[in-house]
Amino acid sequence: MQSATTRRHVQTLLTLSVIVRLAVWILVYISARLLPLFDASPSIWINGTPPSSILLRWDAFHFAHIAREGYVYEHEWAFFNGLPLLMRILDHLQVLAGFGTNGWGTLLRGGAGMAILCDSTHVLYHLSLHYFRSPSLAFLSAALSLLSSSPAALKLASYNEPFFTYFSYRGMLACARSQWAAASVCFALASMFRSNGILLSGFILWGMLVAPFLTGQKDLLTPRRLLKCVLLTALPLIPFIHHNDWCTNNMLPSIYSHVQSKYWNVGFLRYWTVSNIPNFSLDSPFLSPSLLPHVLHALALTLILTFNAHVQISLRLLPSLPLTYWAAARLMLDLPKWGKAWVTWSVLWGALSCVLWAVFLPPA
Repeated sequence: MQSATTRRHVQTLLTLSVIVRLAVWILVYISARLLPLFDASPSIWINGTPPSSILLRWDAFHFAHIAREGYVYEHEWAFFNGLPLLMRILDHLQVLAGFGTNGWGTLLRGGAGMAILCDSTHVLYHLSLHYFRSPSLAFLSAALSLLSSSPAALKLASYNEPFFTYFSYRGMLACARSQWAAASVCFALASMFRSNGILLSGFILWGMLVAPFLTGQKDLLTPRRLLKCVLLTALPLIPFIHHNDWCTNNMLPSIYSHVQSKYWNVGFLRYWTVSNIPNFSLDSPFLSPSLLPHVLHALALTLILTFNAHVQISLRLLPSLPLTYWAAARLMLDLPKWGKAWVTWSVLWGALSCVLWAVFLPPA
């Protein structure tokens, strides 16, 4: 049963979340109306009709096309099918209700609407409250998560990351409460949106096997528990396996890896070039992780993002790590001067990234 303080905090966070989303929408809308597009394709594809044309930027093109036509081009295999499937279902529902016309605008509005409903702020609050037993620290962590590193992609558009973050947090909270089956389902849902979801299985493995071993509860490590752990850990891997056509061009015979390497130049240290130094300077304030399974997960993902991925992906994925905001909250409390600097940076960068998104400029 929730206390009055918890209910008040959750209600406040909901209000703040709505305000932030409105602010992002207004800033993007004004920027799109007043500034010229670097790439005019959104207005060509959906006749320049706001608000739908504002939602059509960067990866949203790929998600909407996959939702309409399926995987037509090889490079589209870089995008998992969770969001296109959801967009297609919502498109049909809107048409049945008389709100859509099976067009790009209907697909984009459906995906964006569901992304808004998958607000992870209150889930992060409950997760933080579970670990820290401090409502004020939990509230501060969740409130800081509203200052995301890629607000247009996380608060506005039809992108994978809002869904991935929401189901990741849900699964982490279920693990914290030892609800292993629920955690496995949540992590499997997260894996339908991003390949990184396979790393989330580590939380189940840690909680069911590693933690009892380290704490001397070896009587819990029965064959039945081991079998259950294997099954629940395997479930989040299924979307990744299902998505891949297995080819033999790479050391890992996966079309996903092949496409990422061929079309996005994703690979070890490939993004580490002189021309990308400005992008790393944008990303560095968000690369800050501290709690054992969370630390290990954050470390693994941060290493992958730092050495093997584009900074744009890091900006969208780091909000899925609770440690990002737990560290920011501790910074605010322990080193207020640096904490305020982090908040200032987040607000300024968030506003600038919204403008860049609106005019179709990177990073996105």
